[in-house]
Amino acid sequence: MRDLVAGMGYLAKGQKWVARHGRWWGFGMIPALITLAGYIVALVLLSTRADDLAAWATPFADGWGSPWQGLLRGALAAITFGGGLLIALITFTAVTLLVGQPFYESLCEKVDETEGGAPAKPEIPLWRELLISARDSLYVLVRVLAFGILLFGCGFIPVVGQTVVPVAGFCVSGFFLVVELSAVALQRRGVPQAERIRLLRRRLPLALGFGVPLILLFLVPLLTVLAMPGAVAGATLLARDLVPVQEDRDGEEDPAAQEDPAAQESGEHPGGARGGTSHGGGPAFASACPENPYAEPPQVRNPHRGGVEANPYRSAP
Repeated sequence: MRDLVAGMGYLAKGQKWVARHGRWWGFGMIPALITLAGYIVALVLLSTRADDLAAWATPFADGWGSPWQGLLRGALAAITFGGGLLIALITFTAVTLLVGQPFYESLCEKVDETEGGAPAKPEIPLWRELLISARDSLYVLVRVLAFGILLFGCGFIPVVGQTVVPVAGFCVSGFFLVVELSAVALQRRGVPQAERIRLLRRRLPLALGFGVPLILLFLVPLLTVLAMPGAVAGATLLARDLVPVQEDRDGEEDPAAQEDPAAQESGEHPGGARGGTSHGGGPAFASACPENPYAEPPQVRNPHRGGVEANPYRSAP
């Protein structure tokens, strides 16, 4: 329950952040406005051509009399437009994130800067970032469609289909929406998509608390445009707590050893780990195991392991 409330809190914090930084709120709306304009044009064209498509798909009804021909083709035209509208609603967020990759990268970086502890920007060309984003979005979309087909089948089960299935549908959509929105921030922290999904799945109430209310807001296209910058900012704040960035401590003495000089001389830390000396004769630094395995610590020399510990998801420079 605490994580559920915390997820809602991140959503509110993101909206408050863009409210305090009005220029970035307007900047973050640009991709959603571009996507919305494109979808409106596509839906208008579809509505004007739906009757022609219905007539093309039903040549066998050319000889039918009134009203049967009109009923069949009118129903097929309505289904065609409704299907296009449904596809638009399902794909709007993914397409907006793909179009807005450079915009949301800058927004995410600004949130990190204002909150402190920003990770180093990955040295990846823009075209490669877009390619990775498109691949990840397609992967998420396929999963959402798979769950959608399963839930659609379960919808025919009496009682369950009218109660449990709609709730499950909102939860699935909300979870994968958080996966999409946090992708930019977690990718900046070197976490690949499969690990991002597992990370959010382990904190499922947190993800649902953020994503489900946002799905309800996104049912209204205009609210999607207005809320998208705050949603990206909130997802960045959520990602910061899931995968915190550790400050560089390379070359510093171990604080635990400083507190206990006797332990430093004997090479034993208060936590019970054995210490040692570096090859240069100075005190060795035994790095504590970070709470989050996906945090991006600087490379820290650990003499007990004889190597360098680093984020396994961040490519070496």
